[in-house]
Amino acid sequence: MRAMQASCPPEQVPFVMGDLLLQLRNLSKTFRLGVHSVRAVDGVSVDVIRGECLAIVGESGSGKSTVANMILGILPPDPGGEIRFKDEVLPVRRKHGHRRAMQLVQQNPLSSLNPKRSIGASIRLALDAHRIGPRSERPARVRALLEEVGLSAELAPRPPSALSGGQRQRVAIARALACESELVVLDEPTSALDVLVQARVLALLSDLRARRNLTYAFITHDLSVVRNIADRIMVMEKGRIVETEETGSLFRNPRHICTRRLIGAVPVIEPEEIEFRERVRAGWWSEGDEIETERKQSHVEPTQQEPVRNKMSD
Repeated sequence: MRAMQASCPPEQVPFVMGDLLLQLRNLSKTFRLGVHSVRAVDGVSVDVIRGECLAIVGESGSGKSTVANMILGILPPDPGGEIRFKDEVLPVRRKHGHRRAMQLVQQNPLSSLNPKRSIGASIRLALDAHRIGPRSERPARVRALLEEVGLSAELAPRPPSALSGGQRQRVAIARALACESELVVLDEPTSALDVLVQARVLALLSDLRARRNLTYAFITHDLSVVRNIADRIMVMEKGRIVETEETGSLFRNPRHICTRRLIGAVPVIEPEEIEFRERVRAGWWSEGDEIETERKQSHVEPTQQEPVRNKMSD
């Protein structure tokens, strides 16, 4: 985890404060299940500033991905909710320009890339669909996009199955950039990658955001992933926003119990991080004895552990 944080320190990302790019007002989403209904999102309102990275964080089932799907127009909000993009109310059926301006990078690029197409053809499809640039220049654009995300242009003829997980995610990012998008929704983009590859992908996202002045809505359940890339963090629980704060302030002074749980679940190894985690835990456990018991149980001395037996030798 620390390698990831060291690879993309926030001071290397020049955050350019701009005008409001996206506004969500009273967004709700109810799913009908026969005679029953489930309120997945309940009254979400937030502003996203051009050039910032807003992390939408929550446990599984908190409604964060449903919010992302409503932003992209994949799901319509319930009546009474409103989405504004550059101060224009977005209709349920999105216009071509809106679809081009907002792109998605999914969690698993292997399922989002057509296995029968080469990665170059997948990126080229985005250029063709949105008629970006003269047709004769599009092959060169594909090569340039691959190089921009840190891949060799020689990989263009290869299928997705011939690439590693990190390479496939870079292709998915290149495809989102091909549309010259303004808002990129990143739905758990690093959860399927190992820690070192996560660090490289996060560093790439930070660099692209700085150079292209992109705006990110970063969906994740892991606060450690967005700690050094997000400007603000919006925490969701049971479909509602429970806390929205600048990243540094949220980690220094988490107010809601859900935020404290998420911070407490972050794996740490440094003594100062462990001390901080215990102080956070102390904020939601009222009984000091319980904290001390939990601490002792989670720090068992090696000599007290039962030796691991090799089943093959039994």
